[in-house]
Amino acid sequence: MKTDIRELLLDRIFVLDGAMGSLIQQYNLTDADYRGERFKDFPHELKGNNDLLSITRPDVIKEIHAKYFEAGADIAETNTFSGTSIAMADYHLEDLVYELNFESAKIAREVADEFTEKDPSKPRFVAGSIGPTNRTLSLSPDVNDPGFRAVTFDELVIAYQEQVRGLVDGGADLLLVETVFDTLNAKAALFAIDQFFTQNPNHKYLPVMVSGTITDASGRTLSGQTTEAFLTSISHMPLLSVGLNCALGADLMRPYVKTLSDKSPFFVSAHPNAGLPNEMGEYDESPEQMAEVIEDFLQHGFVNIIGGCCGTTPAHIKAIATIASKYKPHQIPEAGHNQMLSGLEPLEITPLTNFVNIGERCNVTGSKKFARLIREEKFEEAIAVAREQCDSGAQILDVNLDEGMIDGVKMMPQYLNLLMSEPDIARLPIMIDSSKWEVIEAGLKCVQGKSIVNSISLKEGEEKFIESAHKVKMYGASVVVMAFDELGQADSYERRIEICQRAYDILTKVVGFPAQDIIFDPNILTVATGMDEHNNYANDFIKATKWIKANLPFAKVSGGVSNISFSFRGNELVREAMHTVFLYHAIKAGMDMGIVNASQLGVYDNIDKTLKDLCEDVLLNRNSEATEKLIVYAETVKSAGKEQVIDDAWRHQDVNKRLEHALIKGLTEFIDEDVEEARKLVNKPIEVIEGPLMDGMNVVGDLFGEGKMFLPQVVKSARVMKKAVAYLLPYIEAEKEVGESSSAGKILLATVKGDVHDIGKNIVGVVLACNNYEVIDLGVMISCDKILAAAKEHQVDIIGLSGLITPSLDEMVYVAKEMERLGFTVPLLIGGATTSRIHTAVKIDPHYSGPVIHVLDASRSVPVAGRLLQSELTQNQIFTEIKQEYEELRISHAARQKDKNYLSISQAREKSSGIDWTGFTSTQPSFLGVKYFQDYSLAEIAKYIDWTPFFSTWQLSGKYPKIFENETVGEEARKLFKDAQALLAEIIDQKLLTAKAALGFFPANSFGDDIILHDFTEKVNEVS
Repeated sequence: MKTDIRELLLDRIFVLDGAMGSLIQQYNLTDADYRGERFKDFPHELKGNNDLLSITRPDVIKEIHAKYFEAGADIAETNTFSGTSIAMADYHLEDLVYELNFESAKIAREVADEFTEKDPSKPRFVAGSIGPTNRTLSLSPDVNDPGFRAVTFDELVIAYQEQVRGLVDGGADLLLVETVFDTLNAKAALFAIDQFFTQNPNHKYLPVMVSGTITDASGRTLSGQTTEAFLTSISHMPLLSVGLNCALGADLMRPYVKTLSDKSPFFVSAHPNAGLPNEMGEYDESPEQMAEVIEDFLQHGFVNIIGGCCGTTPAHIKAIATIASKYKPHQIPEAGHNQMLSGLEPLEITPLTNFVNIGERCNVTGSKKFARLIREEKFEEAIAVAREQCDSGAQILDVNLDEGMIDGVKMMPQYLNLLMSEPDIARLPIMIDSSKWEVIEAGLKCVQGKSIVNSISLKEGEEKFIESAHKVKMYGASVVVMAFDELGQADSYERRIEICQRAYDILTKVVGFPAQDIIFDPNILTVATGMDEHNNYANDFIKATKWIKANLPFAKVSGGVSNISFSFRGNELVREAMHTVFLYHAIKAGMDMGIVNASQLGVYDNIDKTLKDLCEDVLLNRNSEATEKLIVYAETVKSAGKEQVIDDAWRHQDVNKRLEHALIKGLTEFIDEDVEEARKLVNKPIEVIEGPLMDGMNVVGDLFGEGKMFLPQVVKSARVMKKAVAYLLPYIEAEKEVGESSSAGKILLATVKGDVHDIGKNIVGVVLACNNYEVIDLGVMISCDKILAAAKEHQVDIIGLSGLITPSLDEMVYVAKEMERLGFTVPLLIGGATTSRIHTAVKIDPHYSGPVIHVLDASRSVPVAGRLLQSELTQNQIFTEIKQEYEELRISHAARQKDKNYLSISQAREKSSGIDWTGFTSTQPSFLGVKYFQDYSLAEIAKYIDWTPFFSTWQLSGKYPKIFENETVGEEARKLFKDAQALLAEIIDQKLLTAKAALGFFPANSFGDDIILHDFTEKVNEVS
């Protein structure tokens, strides 16, 4: 018979017991009950200390456990919610902690064993309850001193270890860290648990459950984390389960439990309250009502463990146990290998993620200003430096306080506590950067999210390296590993990959460190120093990056970008160009992230060609004169400085080109006057937005996608766009006032949860408002429940969802599912850079019976909304057309994606062609080896263009040349073809493109299932 709870949870849903406090209240216990004989003369108030009843009224606690087991519970929580010295200090009973926990666990153990003995087929378990204490590590209790904390990480670890010892010795089967309102408190509890079992190997490591608390409709913990950020922050331990309890009833808890079921690599638990308390503080939700809501959890496969919290009774647990027996448990999704980080919000780094920018200015070694602010303890100004990094597009914030006159161990917690009190900064993951382990550890004790340690290395040998790595893992952080060992810093390609391979093997095989949480820094070292041995530093870094990505699975690559240009300090023009060119090549090689100064990044395509070529010569070490040539060039611009060498020729271009230039460069200086000039050239102000401004943003999007612009620059472009739209809004509003007064319809817009991008959505809102629609714009990062609640509140006619990043697509699918579940019928519009007709048809439309329509861009939103909100007949017509069109798209997609029936390897060998090569003489090609074509004729290539995909790209369906005869699209296709031919002729005539190719012929033969290529000069030398 199975007795391992992990195995049992695979078979059925487990039921956790209900509220302890609610049942204790029903006994109407007096002060004498709490005191008992032992504490009758105790000088302090004891009534209300429920944990104490395990000593003074064990019969009551035993009876409560029995009632819950009788009702069908599989797991009973010990009566130890406040069982730490910190919580017991309120009653002056700190010295009683071990005994309280031991006796509580012992009582629950006895009752559990009695019920298991009665029915061995249903073993009962004891969960040692570990509450959050009445102190918080992430929040200050003093509004006037946001950096103050009433407790330290170390104090909590000591308190939790004492509690754990009592629970383990008393007979608990598992440990439950519950009602987590501050994730840093939970991390201290997990640290204490891990440390206890590590230091006491004679004790079996008990399974650990963690249950957080979403405090209100904001969907966050009290300390500000989202559900996914909370999950990310505690996933470093091999937990039994992660879940939610308290604060909310089951109905309000649903979306957050759903998030855990989708994302958690562990079993999922939920024990909600019996609804919300009424004005008298009582819980009114009946067992039947609660069970009905929870059944929805079970039908959708959200949970493995279900129970009750405040207000629940044995009757509630009985009703829950009855329905739980009907359903199969939640299936844990397959574990992925994406790197997950978190501040108040999660940051997922996937293979599709663009370069991740790590803000570098909160570093005393790289910024004299910041160092001075920290030394002088001008913390408000130092916080402003961090905020500026966030506003400039940093996705991770690097903090380094290593300076001779700064006490890092003292100052790191002080500064981090202040940063963590600023929600707009605390949303980002923190990179704790120091060469001193004690400073890093002091920082780790202050950050509730999953941070990055920068850095550890093999400099002091393997023993020290392993010790540091184990600690980083215990604190739940990712780690930067420097390419540095006992012999010193790696400064060649060979040394870089040797050290990285060795470190990777130790971390993954000895420490058990997740590969996706390893970030290698293969040393970005200064080039153009005048020393020949430094010339290949950048090239070696790029080559090492490529090797790491190919040979060390899931590991990341980072580095301090500004190091590369240190030879040219003081010459910002050259440094910016070097950083931009270096990143362009390093990112192509696989560099995932880097510590950068957003103000020192340019646009690759916009760098002066001479300077760009010189930078590439130096960085890629393309010739021996590269350094000298760049130095000579740098001298010509050094005295002028960056500001004076900026070319203002763009100011003489036409206004549309000027607007495009301003958007790409992030320049706001002339935006008002240029927008005004553009406005005077059109009939309506909205045409400026739909025309040159949108055209400019499309160019920005293309450059970003090609890796030639970086996120901080896109953020600047967005600011320019917002300023331009803000200038036009008064004119747009004035135009509306003289038009129709009645609303054409009410449309809700939102950027979905997990996505902070809003430019496209904002433009859609402006365009719709210009056409007399009432727009309710909820903003960015909007959860599904908020979207649908607002839609009901405002009684909207249409819901529009926007998203720029790939994860937004999954959230849109979820919103569609929820709209169907909740009985919505209003049209759902889908838009944003990552969305498409095919994704909408295949992934979103099947989940919602109402109209689902993909809108290509802002200009299409008005006609689509207009058709949807015309007469019911028109709405039904477009609804039918779209559903039919999407069904055809799905059928076409399915046909392309249909699984192929592959034969087994043995069957394939049996069916091999069996060619008889006897007497065969191969035809000799005109040459052997590789032949290069440096400038192949474009006119010749043009003869072989397949034009059918070209027309498909422009959404004109039909095969070339028959498409010209199509009644619907034929005329447009002919126009498009004519334009394309003219452009192609221009490309060929002016040689705007150069065609290059490489072709090779090699002798070859088969060997088993392989094809062997040979060096053409001597057949015995195998190439591959």
